[in-house]
Amino acid sequence: MRGVIGAPPPPLPELAGDYGRVAVFGGAYNNWAAVTAVVADARRRGAEAVWFLGDVGGFGPLPDRTCEVLRELDLPVVQGNYDDSVGNDAHDCACGYTDPRDNHYAQISYDYTLAHTHRDHKRWLAAMPTEARIRVGGKTLHLCHGSPRRVNEFLWESTTPAGFVGHLCDQWEAHAILCTHTGIHWERRLTDGRGVINVGAVGRPANDGRREVWYALLDASTGRLDTTFVPVAYDWEAVVAAMRAEGLPEAFVETLATGWWTTCLEALPARERHHGRH
Repeated sequence: MRGVIGAPPPPLPELAGDYGRVAVFGGAYNNWAAVTAVVADARRRGAEAVWFLGDVGGFGPLPDRTCEVLRELDLPVVQGNYDDSVGNDAHDCACGYTDPRDNHYAQISYDYTLAHTHRDHKRWLAAMPTEARIRVGGKTLHLCHGSPRRVNEFLWESTTPAGFVGHLCDQWEAHAILCTHTGIHWERRLTDGRGVINVGAVGRPANDGRREVWYALLDASTGRLDTTFVPVAYDWEAVVAAMRAEGLPEAFVETLATGWWTTCLEALPARERHHGRH
């Protein structure tokens, strides 16, 4: 961890891009249709680049299809815990869950993804960079999966206080930390404009009763860094049909069909859990 007393901090990655408008999304979860729709929407809105913050697999069907889509789009990427695990043939997803029910469903999706990912895609997943830094409007942004401290750390809106936001920005020398992993988009800005931006996940809805999925569009055209969370409709029925054909749990299907999470709920803090149906 950066800032540990008596230990020199690891070097930060070099800047990977300088933009005026950039789109960022995470958590593909084998949902190739959502990835395709999100990237097309971001490009229509003038994004100069579209960054993906990891977790290609998990939850959905046909993992090779999503790998192929992402590789054909040639997006810049940051590695998620799922990518590291699948790429290295690990025994589980290292998602960071502690509840047995969460882990039960996580293992089902992981075992399926691991068994159905081609070895060439596994090599690509294993080689992804673990972090990146870009500039938008002259402001430095640090891109990671869970947090800059740990790939599977959950940063939730209700449990990430302003003091911790400032600590992360100080330690990683960034105007903003961009992350995903939790599956629910949010941002917290300090009075000086620095902050944490969780870009959400596009592989499944944000537990909000909508079938659309969300990504973040960052724009510096006003002279400040503005974030817009954008909902995108996609062909969820095609993904649901593939899930059923692959024999994945009906609980996974229900989430895409209704917009409400049915699995991996126990990790949610009380406030975020209260906003859902289950």
